[in-house]
Amino acid sequence: MDIAIIGGGAAGFFSAINVKENYPNYNIIIFEKSNKVLSKVRISGGGRCNITNGCSSISKLAKSYPRGEKKLKKAFSIFNNMDTMKWFESRGVPLVIQEDNCVFPRSQDSQSVISCLVNQVTKLGIGLRLNSAINSISKNKGKIILSIKDNDKAVLFDKVIITTGGSPQRKGFNWLEKIGHKIENPVPSLFTFNMPDENIRNLMGIVIDNPIISIQGAKLKSDGPLLITHWGMSGPAVLKLSSYGARILNEKKYNFKINVNWTGLANHDTVVKELNSIAQDNPKKNVANLKPFNLPERLWLFLLDKKNILKDKKWGELGKKGGNKLSSILTNDEYSVRGKTTFREEFVTCGGVSLDSVDFSTMQSKVFPNLYFAGEVLDIDGITGGYNFQAAWTTAFIAAKLS
Repeated sequence: MDIAIIGGGAAGFFSAINVKENYPNYNIIIFEKSNKVLSKVRISGGGRCNITNGCSSISKLAKSYPRGEKKLKKAFSIFNNMDTMKWFESRGVPLVIQEDNCVFPRSQDSQSVISCLVNQVTKLGIGLRLNSAINSISKNKGKIILSIKDNDKAVLFDKVIITTGGSPQRKGFNWLEKIGHKIENPVPSLFTFNMPDENIRNLMGIVIDNPIISIQGAKLKSDGPLLITHWGMSGPAVLKLSSYGARILNEKKYNFKINVNWTGLANHDTVVKELNSIAQDNPKKNVANLKPFNLPERLWLFLLDKKNILKDKKWGELGKKGGNKLSSILTNDEYSVRGKTTFREEFVTCGGVSLDSVDFSTMQSKVFPNLYFAGEVLDIDGITGGYNFQAAWTTAFIAAKLS
């Protein structure tokens, strides 16, 4: 059989390699619209490539996908993150699992992953055509016809796997919608919060270990490290929140308010009790010199100033009113968000080919026989931490069975 893979990214290469290993006699060609392949792999994780996540539970792994959790939970029983790690290590890419469970090549260089995938494609004799965008797709007498853009050339294949990735605009999915697939409108996911009107930006560079962030007017919360930047807030906690709230925040046109619990303690009474204990044990110490909950000093002084609490005020002089001020700002600090920052090269979208249009046990289209999907072209996206690549490896592995 003749098999086409449309898209030269992570899912495209992984599906092509696995198809060839499953069916050595099949002819396989990868079509890539640009003049380079594996672009996202190269820049992922700051150029180190966060291959997957080291989470040991399939159920927990699946919960890291705001879109696609239920479908992926079943798919992970076929090929999961542990299988991904075995796959790469068995092909000469030693891996390391960080404390945060992010998995990287031991080399700390994405080139190790790229070289592995490219070498496998070359070794297996898989074809690769660059600058070959697909203009349209149709079928005739059991064959799939691909029309190559700017070429007016029609090529026939027995089966096709589409791995074109996400698109920030709906028109990027028009060609798939034309042949009957339902498209979920794409909106940005995994972005940072811009806060042009907030003075906290002056604390850029500070990292808070595990605050809790929530969006006003929505039942959305997240925790994890938070980074204060010169434009606002970033870090895993913010990126996670942007992922789960992708559609809601898009509807709000990225103008909304957040509340930050700097202590990371969900129980307000526990915070009050801790503050009272500090005041009782250190009545003569200046508030500025004894920061609670291991807060960074610059942040603690900023919060005191925000609540108009003098730095030379003694803990014993705070009283109930002062204690309430502190507990309030520590557990329910408010900030206005006015826009987002998306890293264009690493954009992740919420949206794409609806999972209702795909048989997830095979990744085959329900409306176009012998057509398969894998990767971010689907309405699947995960939080930061290697989850998006894992979805690509899993769906590509299943699609490569050509069931």
